[in-house]
Amino acid sequence: MLSRVSVAGLTESGAKLTREAQDYWRTPSGENWKSNSHWRDADAFAENDLWSEVGRGHLELFDRLAQVCGEPPRFGTVLEWGCGGGANAVHFAPRSSRFVGVEISQPSLDECARQVEATCATPFVPILIDGDDPESVVDRLDGTCDVFLCFYVFELIPSPEYGARLLGIAERVLGDGGVALIQFKYETGAFLTRPRRRDYRRDPAAMTTYRIEAFWTLAQHCGLQPQVLHLVPRNELDERYAYLLLTKPTHVGR
Repeated sequence: MLSRVSVAGLTESGAKLTREAQDYWRTPSGENWKSNSHWRDADAFAENDLWSEVGRGHLELFDRLAQVCGEPPRFGTVLEWGCGGGANAVHFAPRSSRFVGVEISQPSLDECARQVEATCATPFVPILIDGDDPESVVDRLDGTCDVFLCFYVFELIPSPEYGARLLGIAERVLGDGGVALIQFKYETGAFLTRPRRRDYRRDPAAMTTYRIEAFWTLAQHCGLQPQVLHLVPRNELDERYAYLLLTKPTHVGR
């Protein structure tokens, strides 16, 4: 059933929102852009250690949640979708033999590479994508990845339907038995926590949300197996964060 907002014609098409999103992230435009992209020298991270704490906290969370898998995940190739300015990469890359950063923004991809290279000797593999063709990563990635990471991205994407594409990509690039940790913003039932579907530049971090059970089911539909969910109602950056650890089943005979 269409929402009242849709009936009133206040939403924009997925194609239009995708173009607006790509234009926003590919055109650096001041401190808000830097903060949203999680660059180390952004105002949001000035005079505090929050930039380092974000990535450190995500690595600790990954280790804690991954215990449900029984044995430690392989840390061969780690792929981060939306690596931004490298806040997560500098903590995950030292454990991996290869770190792949996927971005829609060349400036952020370059900044992430600088941060990783200043931190460790792990090879950094940059992949720049177009917003309307994220699936190109599947053919451009050499082999598969063991760990798929995605933090502070799903709330920025144009629509919930676009998120289904990203989950499908995660399933395709993960090797059998691979592990994914994906963060998204969840709805509470209140009108203002629903997907906005318009005015991308107004507040990119409030663009797309999911009901928790809907995201869980969507991941299953895309071929990933949800294992454990961690909720963060509020932190130093924002609110209503959900972290879902997923695995890709091992297919015997492949």
